[in-house]
Amino acid sequence: MKNFKFRIHENNYIVKIISHEEDIIELEVNGTSYSVKMKEGNVIPKTPTMVLAKSRKPIEPFKVNPGSGKTKILAPIPGVIMSIDIKVGDAIKVGDRLLVLEAMKMENNITSEQAGTVSAIHVKAGQQVLQSELMIELT
Repeated sequence: MKNFKFRIHENNYIVKIISHEEDIIELEVNGTSYSVKMKEGNVIPKTPTMVLAKSRKPIEPFKVNPGSGKTKILAPIPGVIMSIDIKVGDAIKVGDRLLVLEAMKMENNITSEQAGTVSAIHVKAGQQVLQSELMIELT
């Protein structure tokens, strides 16, 4: 499971935790096996609980190239391009599907959030993309 190195009073100890069941820990110290029972009331739950803190400020919507004549469509997550549903010169309306991106064994439809004309396609079907990689440009 886990290995630890300790130095106590100039003596070195190598501790290997073999298993942890309920309040019994099986471990090995410098090659000698031990079974240790934890003191009652110190049992740590096996499943950690996550507590989310409240956000200090509201989340602002992601702005794609504000003030630019071109809109850049970036990969929201890393994945593989499954299909491209547009070609250069196509007129795009809000909500039109541009391409399908497979990430973590799920197909994600990438749709247009702005109307425009496709000016460039920087990816092809089967290509792997990283997060924030430029995929499509609209004018």
